[in-house]
Amino acid sequence: MPIETINPATGERLKSFPALDAEQIEEKLHLAHTVFSSWKNSSFAERKMAMQKAAAILRNEAEELGALITREMGKTLQSAIAEVEKCASACLYYAENAEAMLMPKEVASAAAQSFVQYRPIGPVLAVMPWNFPFWQVFRFAAPALMAGNVGLLKHAANVPQSALAIEDVLLRAGFPEGVFQTLLIGSDQVEGILRDPRVAAATLTGSEGAGRAVAAIAGDAVKKTVLELGGSDPFLVMASADPERTARMAVQARCINNGQSCIAAKRFIVEDSIFQAFSPRFVEKMAALRVGDPMLPDTELGPLATAKLLDELHVQVQAAIAAGATLLTGGHRIEGPGNYYAPTVLADLPPDAAIAKEEFFGPVALLFRAHDAMHALRLANNSPFGLSASVWTEDALERDFFIRNLESGLVFINANSASDPKLPFGGIKRSGYGRELSELGMYEFCNIQTVWITEPASTSTRSRSHQSLLN
Repeated sequence: MPIETINPATGERLKSFPALDAEQIEEKLHLAHTVFSSWKNSSFAERKMAMQKAAAILRNEAEELGALITREMGKTLQSAIAEVEKCASACLYYAENAEAMLMPKEVASAAAQSFVQYRPIGPVLAVMPWNFPFWQVFRFAAPALMAGNVGLLKHAANVPQSALAIEDVLLRAGFPEGVFQTLLIGSDQVEGILRDPRVAAATLTGSEGAGRAVAAIAGDAVKKTVLELGGSDPFLVMASADPERTARMAVQARCINNGQSCIAAKRFIVEDSIFQAFSPRFVEKMAALRVGDPMLPDTELGPLATAKLLDELHVQVQAAIAAGATLLTGGHRIEGPGNYYAPTVLADLPPDAAIAKEEFFGPVALLFRAHDAMHALRLANNSPFGLSASVWTEDALERDFFIRNLESGLVFINANSASDPKLPFGGIKRSGYGRELSELGMYEFCNIQTVWITEPASTSTRSRSHQSLLN
């Protein structure tokens, strides 16, 4: 696959890059391995200073970097700028909190002293997607670099300029050369890098197929992986919810990032008694979205990132209609240049319809009826995925019921799903394993090391030859 920027709003090819050859890859792996030997022992003060500077650069250049994101993958400029600013916030959070997160933890035992410490493991390969080209990378890089690891980024082929810009930001912030490197490579070059003994682990955010491939290679090489894969997230609307507010929030939940988000709500499960109040409002608000040039301030929905995604989404919608779904609005491409799809709502699907079991990217929503909370739960959990869920209810018993029983890595009550640096992020079932963000995400790429100390029977004078170990 070519490594190039194609403007999804116009179809114009903007820039193309050759893939790294074997010699160039070797140079980057050697540099990562070499710099890790010093970076792993750098002080938290040094890491903190560089991460704070990265945050400042991101904030100062948010508009410029946001415009780059929009040109590469088509999200609205306003949301792209917000993405860059969120990256800056994450950098500041880990700059301020990483040292405390990684402090050794004393444990009482029969030893004179015993504790758990968290040590970096080495170069980590990050295989990242295009839909949040900055945030997906920084939510890995900020905690990983603060922990003393080094990063190797294999970004999606359609966002090479974003990938290079991230490396440039971190270099200008003062991270030593080699601590974070972008690898402009094709998917067929990932296996060789992951099998290289200098690469310690891998993290991947992307499709289920990509996750299976990387996990298989890493498993064969006995290397740690964290996978954040697909989602078919439920959005549950119970009888006590306010239909107007919930319909407005449902549109936002479905159409964030032009509908191209793993944690965007996709299956809207509505209790019978509120269905007639919620459904028309939801359909009306979806149909009214302003679709157009993502650079314009009043645009609410931009294009899909690639023509291939547009074709795949339309095939999924047409297959659902052929299987008996009722089309309430949309269901077609928007004519003209660019990868635009009309906001779409489908109802009357059987719960086992193919599209209800698949991840789909784009402004398409599926409406289901539920008899009661128990039925809503069965519909929500009837998915091979388990990333996030959003529940809208004013009933405390219902709230607690869903919190206890929803099969997902994240549960949001009366709020749309989102990621936050302070909280762990990740899924279960075929949505992947492991966690990003918070101290739990930081620990994923640490050697969680037990240290047991028994005092010697007699104490001897320290040899002068050992003095160098203290320097």
